[in-house]
Amino acid sequence: MKILIVGGGEEASYIIKSLCDRGYEVTIINRDAEDCRRLSKISKAIIVNGDGTLPRVLEDSGIKFADRILALTPRDEDNYVICRIAKHSYGVDAVFALVHDPDNVEVFQKLGLEGTFSITATVSSLIEQRSASQAIRNLQALADGKIGVTEIVLPDGAPSIGKALREIRFPPSTLVAAILRDGEVIVPNGETRLEMGDKLSFISLPERYTQSLEALVGGY
Repeated sequence: MKILIVGGGEEASYIIKSLCDRGYEVTIINRDAEDCRRLSKISKAIIVNGDGTLPRVLEDSGIKFADRILALTPRDEDNYVICRIAKHSYGVDAVFALVHDPDNVEVFQKLGLEGTFSITATVSSLIEQRSASQAIRNLQALADGKIGVTEIVLPDGAPSIGKALREIRFPPSTLVAAILRDGEVIVPNGETRLEMGDKLSFISLPERYTQSLEALVGGY
């Protein structure tokens, strides 16, 4: 498999080394000469010192033959340009991007990427999960991480208690799939009212998880 990485600073060194160690053909484009020297010492990747937002540089680096593209520069604007060129100009099958500002995730997803990674959103989500640890019982990812299924128990004082599901301001793409109450399974509809101690299973997109949790349990 041929993998083209654009960017790849110090924080991406382990990813790059791991891909090379697995036998993938890795090419890295990086405009920082010092990063290029460092990466050449720790990996077997082909290193190109250049601007990966330029189609000419991408083409000279083998984008036409790449099976995967990873945009890992420190600027969302550059990563967006790289992904757009890869997806729409060269038709690369699988394109992934590092997104620093969570507000930009949706813009990237409209390009039809196979995956986006937001460090800020991940850290924020982990903080929220920690603060809600008394309520969360289970969390798992499905469809290669594109959707998440969470099981929570509504604690005393949760803002959703007493409300019908239609009254709760859920973010888009959130669905309460089932409620376990007093040993009975309820398949809810918009008129179903929530009670303290209800065990809910809800489905959400990863980037909407924190908002979904906040709508149900608030700051718990």
